[in-house]
Amino acid sequence: MPRVKVARKSTAIDMTAMCDVAFLLLTFFILTAKPRTEDPVPIDVPSSTAVTPLPEENVLLLTVGKGQVFYTVEGTDIRKQTLTQMGEKYNINFTPLQKQVFSSLPVFGVPIRQLPAFLDLDSDKRKAFKQPGIPNDTTANNELSDWIRESRKAVASLHNKPLRISIKGDNKEEYPTIKKVIGILQRQKVNKFSLITAVKDAPKK
Repeated sequence: MPRVKVARKSTAIDMTAMCDVAFLLLTFFILTAKPRTEDPVPIDVPSSTAVTPLPEENVLLLTVGKGQVFYTVEGTDIRKQTLTQMGEKYNINFTPLQKQVFSSLPVFGVPIRQLPAFLDLDSDKRKAFKQPGIPNDTTANNELSDWIRESRKAVASLHNKPLRISIKGDNKEEYPTIKKVIGILQRQKVNKFSLITAVKDAPKK
């Protein structure tokens, strides 16, 4: 009895659904990714084998380089509240537009008296502006201490949580500047903070 021959058909897979999922995932990651913040001065952080991720909220970062200190705190609401409190402390009235610009600044380092003019610059001029760092003289003008204190108050009032503080310093940064920053924290009874380091391979045994 002759065998029945089944006609062969080419295999075809519809990839439309897979492409849709791939593009949706790609769009999601692009929209949710956090852009890397450029350091205001060149920073070569020291290396360490310990790996602890930096928190994404309620964290204040102090960047130290070339004897200057720069400030940033995560959260637009915290930034606006901190700026409002600093304005009240130094008798400076910041406009709503200036507060909006400040809330989007990734990092800054200018004396507070120069801050309104700095915020009024357009984005290109503000990016090109050479920031002198936040004054941190422990005897005469210590604006850095006020920024830290007001940021802690803002986080406590808005989120009812303690502010976590991290320091990012250059590998070859002079010791007195780092010591001064740590001293400012300790005078506010902040003895727990993080030091930002780069990851290196663990030593082979």
